[in-house]
Amino acid sequence: MWWMYALLAAFFAALTTILGKIGVQQINSNLATALRTAVVLVLVWGIVLSRGEQVGLTSIPAKTLLFLLFSGLATGLSWIFYFKALQIGQASQVAPIDKSSLVMTLILAVIFLGEPLQTKTIIGASLIVAGTVMLML
Repeated sequence: MWWMYALLAAFFAALTTILGKIGVQQINSNLATALRTAVVLVLVWGIVLSRGEQVGLTSIPAKTLLFLLFSGLATGLSWIFYFKALQIGQASQVAPIDKSSLVMTLILAVIFLGEPLQTKTIIGASLIVAGTVMLML
């Protein structure tokens, strides 16, 4: 079932690029990011509240909150830089570079999470890097 969610995430990420490129053409990229973030905030809190998932909000462990805070900061910075890149670059070039985060995630997962690095992963990541370089040229 996880792969269905992953495919939906990929589809909506692609849609985000196209809609974002159109939306950021005539305004400051930081303002565009702020507007997008406000929509995400309302959407996600609407889902949480409608499903009653806010229960336990006050009992979240400090370590969990800290890492979610850092994750939120990383997300915000990613979105700010992504929208700036979309504003001045072509979506067909910005998106592949942004998606090279997959290779960076694999490396960080090995370093920080101790996840195994298999030969097929190295080959796949190498192909992604080669494809990204080809799309950049």
